Amino acid sequence: MSVPFLDLQAINLSQTAELEAAFKRVLHSGWYILGEEVAQFERRFAAYCGSAHGIGVANGLDAIMLVLKAGGVGPGDEVIVPSNTFIATWLAVSQCGATPVPVEPLAATYNIDPALVEAAITPRTKAILPVHLYGQTADMPALRTIATRHRLLLVEDAAQAHGATCHGVRAGALGDAAAFSFYPGKNLGALGDGGAITTNDAALAELLRTYRNYGSQKKYHNQVQGFNSRLDEVQAALLNVKLDVLDQGNARRREIAAVYSEQLAGVADLQLPQVPAWAEPVWHLYVVRHPRRELLAQRLAERGIGTIVHYPVAPHRQQAYADLGYREGAFPLAEAMHREVLSLPIGPHLQPAQAAEVADAVRAVLATL
Repeated sequence: MSVPFLDLQAINLSQTAELEAAFKRVLHSGWYILGEEVAQFERRFAAYCGSAHGIGVANGLDAIMLVLKAGGVGPGDEVIVPSNTFIATWLAVSQCGATPVPVEPLAATYNIDPALVEAAITPRTKAILPVHLYGQTADMPALRTIATRHRLLLVEDAAQAHGATCHGVRAGALGDAAAFSFYPGKNLGALGDGGAITTNDAALAELLRTYRNYGSQKKYHNQVQGFNSRLDEVQAALLNVKLDVLDQGNARRREIAAVYSEQLAGVADLQLPQVPAWAEPVWHLYVVRHPRRELLAQRLAERGIGTIVHYPVAPHRQQAYADLGYREGAFPLAEAMHREVLSLPIGPHLQPAQAAEVADAVRAVLATL
C-alpha cells in the first residue's frame, strides 16, 4: 500500500489541456503583468467568495500584510492573532511594524477562541486576525461582535479555506477583508506563488490596488510608499482554469474527511477534528492529535502512508519571535497541539477506498503502541 500525502502532479495533470491552453493564451497575448487574465480572475474569485472586490497579489503573506497596512495598522499597534497558526499570520503583523498578540485556540476546532479575545484587547489593539485553520472557518459572528464593539478591523486569514462557509457565508465575505494564498498545495493552488484579497469596501479595494503596484494608480506617479506584489498573468490564467473545479475538489476532500471521521471515531487517545453545526469546512487538511505523534507518523510511513506535521513549532516558540519573551508554557494549548498534531492524506487525488486503507492502518498502528 502506498498513499501519498498529496499528489500535486496528478491534480494538475488532470487539467493538462486546459492549463496548457491558458498558458499559450498568455504567451501569445504579449501582456504579462496586470492584464485581462488577472482582472478576470479577480472578478470571478470575488464573486465565488460573495465579495464585491478582488485584488490579486503575489502571495498569501503579502495579502495579509497589505490588508493590515491599508487598514491603518502600523508601528506601536497590536493585532490579535491565534497562538496556533502558521507563522505567516504573525509575520504579516510584524511587517507592518505592529506586534502580534496571541490568543489560544478552541481545543475542538484548532481555531481562535472568541471567549479569550476580548481579554487580550488593549488601547493599542487595531485589528483581530483570525485564521480559518485547516480549512474550517473561525467563529466569525462572535468575532464580528467583538470587533464592532471595540471598533477594530476584522481580517480573515483565509489562506486554507477556499470555499469554506460559516453560517452559509463563504470565507472571503466574513470580515472587513480576507487574505488568500494560492500556494500550489492549497485547495485552489497555482503552479507557483500567488495570493488575493477580497473585500466589500470599495475604498479599501482601491487603496490595496495602489499599494500592490508601487503605491501607484498612474504609471510613474506614486501616491503612497507601496510594494511590488502583483499576481502575474500566467498564474491568474491557470487559476481561472482551476477555479472551475474547486467545488469538485472540495467535495472529494469532504468525502475523505467523512471516511476518517467515521472509521477513526472512538480510537483510544486519538483526537479527531470537530465541526460546529454552523461550519462547512473544505478540509484543506485533516488533522488528528495523538500523544505519540512521532511514532505514529513513523509507523505509517513504514506502511507507505504519507503524513505531515502542520505545524511542529508554535510561532511564539520560534527564534524569530524570541524578542517577545514568551517562555515555554506561555500558551500551553497551542504548544500541546504542535507536539501532537498529524495531518493524514487528503486531497482531490485521493479515493475514499484509499482513505479507508489509511484509517485501517492508523487503527492497526495505534493498537500496537
